[in-house]
Amino acid sequence: MPSPYREQVRVFRAFCDENRLQILQLLRSGEKCACVLLEDLHISQSTLSHHMQILCDSGMVEARREGKWTHYSISEAGSRRAAQLLVELLSPTGGLSCACGTGCENDEKERV
Repeated sequence: MPSPYREQVRVFRAFCDENRLQILQLLRSGEKCACVLLEDLHISQSTLSHHMQILCDSGMVEARREGKWTHYSISEAGSRRAAQLLVELLSPTGGLSCACGTGCENDEKERV
């Protein structure tokens, strides 16, 4: 049975590396060719490919082939989904708010 957290892991994994964060920062200004990213990041082509695969798998980045190069851009839908996942993950369950402010099970026990 697939884990209900698989999508969240893919998305949040994309943010867990300095190179990937730098790539996202570079892509904020628009689509970039892999050759440009390579120059700006000072990493090998295989390392860039590895990071781009993770970013694309997360849905945060889209890839477009043009000749021998791939052009990358931030996915608007992927960005919205990542923000939505973060809000869902950090929202208290069931709207409960206990005295400690965490929405923990103690609130439910106090209501019974």
